[in-house]
Amino acid sequence: MKKLSVLLIVALFSAALLTACTPETIIETVVVTEKEEVTVIETVEVEVEVPVEVEVEVPAEVVEKTVIEFWTTDNEEDRVDTYDAIAAAFMAEHPEIDLRIIPIEEAGIAQRIATAQAANRLPDIVRMGIERVSTFAADGILDEDAAVATIASIGEDDFRAGPLAMVVDPSTGKYAAVPFDGWIQAIWYRGDMFTEGGLDAPVSWDDINAACDALPGTGNLLYALTLGTDPGQNYPHQVFEQVAISNNAWPFDEAGNVTMNSPEMIEALQFYTDLQRCAMPGPQYWRGAREAYELDQSGMLFYSTYIMDDLVDGSGMEGGGSVEILIEDLPGVTGFASMMEGPNGAASYGQLVTLGIMQGADPMAQEVVKFFLTGQNYIDVLSLAPFGKVPVLSSAVDGWSTLSPYFANYSDETLGQIANGFDTMQRWLFRPDYDAIERAVVGDIEGRLLIPQAISNIALEGIMTPETAAEWLQEQVEMLLAERQE
Repeated sequence: MKKLSVLLIVALFSAALLTACTPETIIETVVVTEKEEVTVIETVEVEVEVPVEVEVEVPAEVVEKTVIEFWTTDNEEDRVDTYDAIAAAFMAEHPEIDLRIIPIEEAGIAQRIATAQAANRLPDIVRMGIERVSTFAADGILDEDAAVATIASIGEDDFRAGPLAMVVDPSTGKYAAVPFDGWIQAIWYRGDMFTEGGLDAPVSWDDINAACDALPGTGNLLYALTLGTDPGQNYPHQVFEQVAISNNAWPFDEAGNVTMNSPEMIEALQFYTDLQRCAMPGPQYWRGAREAYELDQSGMLFYSTYIMDDLVDGSGMEGGGSVEILIEDLPGVTGFASMMEGPNGAASYGQLVTLGIMQGADPMAQEVVKFFLTGQNYIDVLSLAPFGKVPVLSSAVDGWSTLSPYFANYSDETLGQIANGFDTMQRWLFRPDYDAIERAVVGDIEGRLLIPQAISNIALEGIMTPETAAEWLQEQVEMLLAERQE
């Protein structure tokens, strides 16, 4: 009995030595007299301090992002989606920037800018037509130094010379905005018929006149062209303006005097309306011109690059359906003459779209503009409307030329001429020495359809001559100028 007690005491003493262990069940074997084995089981609760690692989430320091607002007139949903995707890629590289794409209406730019300026909250970047640039530059709200720096960072030599010339502020000699994209108007012509008749491409006034006289009656052609003569349509104005500029005929001279009755303007009116002798009977505008060319009835067509898919599939008709193309491989036999050479000059006609960096913009706005004009980002923008978004960068021409399957129907020469059309592109609105009032009057001339009315009165009604029409235009424009100056 004593021996058993002693063994129990020993067992308890051993258990005490285990106080640094975690709770466990201890099993001891004790020898008793009569040599019987008795198993004694004791559970010892041991309180142990064990270090524990705890993950504590510490709030990161909040970084305030720089907001950059980019207003764009590419406001259709799919186009905004593309802009948003490019913006997201930019923000992934610049997490400190919050780049916001804000779609706006082209017609509402002036009012929205005026409102933002009054609230001292101009956006950082604005996509806008070239006609806005001079006005905003004169108002002092474009950061011209930022535009110059951005163009340099992209590569000034990569920009087409024509677009760069159009964004120069004559009062400072600096670039007022960054060229972005645009479209070109030209004479599309039946190259096969010109070759058959031994005619030169319709570039100069003399060559156009020669084609006018030679084409009717060639093959199936009934007319040489369809002339814009409808007094209720803007199309005649667009075509005539290129004719006028190619003869150095402008609404105002350098001193701001109205010059609608200048000898150059009269000569332009004479040349234009004389083409009615070989044209489809009027009144006509772009729809009739397009359909007559597609139907193998006329050999020349004044139109923008937006027609490229129509010459493949046929254009839509007002009553539904599409015009059936009657000429095999019409795009392949179609030439493209964007530049027109008159007695006193040469010009192509079209539209240039720019990105303006506004005064007070964050310096990172320059990086945003560069990002949109770089590599695949720029190609993605051009792909939104390949026919109407001709690249201003020489390096983007090859990528642009693959953006539509319709381009494969046109020769490399035609695509090259389209890309080069910017080099000579001009508009009455683009003239750099015109002030805001003169530009507004030019807009009034176009908006009130003064040129189409004059052309109709000469070519269709026969109630005016080029000389009397020029005098009428002079009176009308002088009144418009007086209204704007009040």
